[in-house]
Amino acid sequence: MKWIICLLLMPAVLFGQDCDILITNGKIIDGTGNNWYYGNIAVKNGKIIKIGRDVNLSAQKTIDAKGLIVAPGFIDVHTHLEDDETKDPEAKSFIYDGVTTCITGNCGSSNVDIGKYLRWIDSLKLSINIATLIGHNDIRKAVTGRANREATPDEMKRMEELTEKAMKDGAVGLSTGLIYIPGTYTKTPEIVSLAKIAAKYNGVYATHMRDEGDSVTQAIEEALTIGREAKIPVEISHFKLSGQHNWGRSKITVPMIEAARREGIEVTIDQYPYTASSTSISTLLPDEVLADGQDSIKARLKRPEIRKQVTNHILARLKKRKLKHLGYAVVANYPADSSYNGKSIEQINLVKGRKHKAKYEAETVMDIMMNGGASAVFHGMGEEDVKFIMKYPFNMFASDASIRRLGVGMPHPRGYGTNARILGKYVRDEKVISLEEAIRRMTSLPAQKFQLKDRGLIKEGMAADIVIFDEKEVKDISTFEKPHAYSTGFQFVLVNGVLTIDNGIHTRARAGQAIHHKSL
Repeated sequence: MKWIICLLLMPAVLFGQDCDILITNGKIIDGTGNNWYYGNIAVKNGKIIKIGRDVNLSAQKTIDAKGLIVAPGFIDVHTHLEDDETKDPEAKSFIYDGVTTCITGNCGSSNVDIGKYLRWIDSLKLSINIATLIGHNDIRKAVTGRANREATPDEMKRMEELTEKAMKDGAVGLSTGLIYIPGTYTKTPEIVSLAKIAAKYNGVYATHMRDEGDSVTQAIEEALTIGREAKIPVEISHFKLSGQHNWGRSKITVPMIEAARREGIEVTIDQYPYTASSTSISTLLPDEVLADGQDSIKARLKRPEIRKQVTNHILARLKKRKLKHLGYAVVANYPADSSYNGKSIEQINLVKGRKHKAKYEAETVMDIMMNGGASAVFHGMGEEDVKFIMKYPFNMFASDASIRRLGVGMPHPRGYGTNARILGKYVRDEKVISLEEAIRRMTSLPAQKFQLKDRGLIKEGMAADIVIFDEKEVKDISTFEKPHAYSTGFQFVLVNGVLTIDNGIHTRARAGQAIHHKSL
C-alpha cells in the first residue's frame, strides 16, 4: 500500500509528460475568422493534441499566455528564398514577424528540380517550413535560354515534361513573372499549356502579371483567361496599382476579381501593406534590350542608337507618371558599388556630377545595368488603394521578400515587417480590418489556397505552428530609411511543436520542414 501511495506522489516527469508544451490562459484566434475565446492548448510530438478551458495536462514546458493572442503560425504565400536559405537558416526576419511557413518559387523564379530542392531543404533544416512553386521563367531558361521568341513544339514538350516532373515531385503549382525575361516574351497559350499540367496535379497558378500599372486590367484579364482555360485556381501576386496616374483604379480592379469569382473562377490575391514596390532596376529598360543575358545587354548598351532608345523609353515613362526625375527609384542593393545603396537614381546622378535632368538619370540607369544591375525600391502607389485592396476578403498578406540579413543593402522593409505592420498599423491603429479577419488572411486562407492541409488553424490534430503575440505592442520597426530591424511584439513562436521564439528571443531551433504537395 505504501508503495502505491509513493508512486502516486512522485513527480509526473519520472513517468513522462502528458504533453511537450502547454499554452494556458491565451485569447485564441483559431484562424477561421471567428471571435477569439479563452482556452489552453496542449502540444505533443509536433501536433496540437487538445484544446479547451479545461485542458490541464502535465507538460515539459508551460507558457502562460495571459493577455496575449494565440494564433496559427502565419503563412507567407509570396517569398523569394532561393539562394538565401544558407545565409540565415534561422530565418529570423520571418520568425520575428510571426511567419512559420513560406511559399517560395514565385514570379516565375524557382529551382527547376523541385524534388532535389525539397530534399535539400529537409537536410538543411531551417527555422521555417517551406513549400515551393515551379517557376515558368526558369523552366523556359532551361529549354530556350533568354531568347526573345516563341518556343518550338519540341521545346514546348520539354517544358511540359519539366512542369509535370516538378508537380510530381511536390511543387504546389506553377508561377509566372511576366515582366521578367524570358517570361515577358511568352504568349498566353504557352502559359495555358503549362498551367493545364499544374491543374492536372491539383496545383495553383500564381502570377506576377504582365503589367500592374497602365495595362493592369488587360493583365488581370490574361490571368483570368489562363485560370478559365486551364481550369486552375489563380493567385494574383502583390495586387496593386503602380504610378501616380493610376491611383484610384483599385475600384476597377477589385471588382474584376469579384466578378471572376461569381463566374466560378477560383481567384484570390495577395498584397504587401506598403506604397512602394521592389524589384530589379532592369525593369526600367525596354524588354527587347534585356534578351540573351548580361553580355548581350552590355553589347547593346554600348550602341548609341540603343542608348537613345532606352533614354526615350525612360523619359516617356516619367512623362506618363507626371514626374520630372527618377527620385522614386531607390537603389536597394548594388553589388558593384554599395555606396549607391539607399540613394535614388536622381541622387546618384548628381553624385556622379551630371546635370539635374532626367535624360542624364537614364544614363545613370544604363551605367548600373552595364555593371551587373541592381535591385531597387520604387515608390509609386497610393495609400487609399492599399487600404481598399486590403478590405477585400479573399486577399492574403505576403512579404515578397527573401530571408533578410542584418546590415546587407537597403532592402524594402516588407522583408522584416509585413505582418506586424498589418496587425499594428492597419488593425489596431487604423482599424481597416478586424484582428480576427487579419489572422484568417494570414493563416487558414493561404493554407486552403495552397492545400497545406495540416496548417493554418488552431485545431486538434493540426501541426503545432503557433504564434503568441501582444496585440497592443506588436509593431513593424523596419523603415525605408532604416530597414534592418526585426518586428516586435511576438513573444513566442512554435514551429512543428518546437519553441523557436521564447520570450521574444530566437532559441536557435531549426524545426522547419519541406512541405511536399500531395498532387494526386
